[in-house]
Amino acid sequence: MTQAIITDVENNMKTSVNHLIEEFTKIRTGRANPSLVTNIQVEYYGTKTPLQQLASISVPDPKLLLIQPFDKGSFDDIEKAIQNSDIGLNPANDGEVIRIPIPSLSEERRKELTKVASKFTEDSKISIRSNRRSGLDELDKIKDEISADDVKRFETQIQELTDKYVKKVDELLSVKQNELLEV
Repeated sequence: MTQAIITDVENNMKTSVNHLIEEFTKIRTGRANPSLVTNIQVEYYGTKTPLQQLASISVPDPKLLLIQPFDKGSFDDIEKAIQNSDIGLNPANDGEVIRIPIPSLSEERRKELTKVASKFTEDSKISIRSNRRSGLDELDKIKDEISADDVKRFETQIQELTDKYVKKVDELLSVKQNELLEV
């Protein structure tokens, strides 16, 4: 029972970290990354469809995304969806592929993006601490069924997990900030 609580807390903390990693991939760093466009919704035959289901996305060099639609008739729809998205990139359609040049970021924009990354990190830390709180609440419900020493040991384990995942989140932020501020 108590080990299940610890396992649930750790799984929830892992989920928080994985969500942060996913959010970080959406932050443009001045380098081409397919995750910038994979979740863009394209109006395709009256249905919103993720771009990754309509085309292959590749990175031939660090400053260029290449989108190869599976259906030649979807070029205009894909191009329009990219232009209407909030990523701030301009696609170029040559009839064979869609090229998206990735411009270098200004110093001001880099600093803005580090603030966004910091906000995502803080949200992740809040989630991790909330998971700790939930685990401690669950432990509190069964404290009459186990010894006081076990309660203390499990509380310590939950705190150690919290510290471990908060540290991991801080390390991820540090890596992302270095990536963003790199010219």
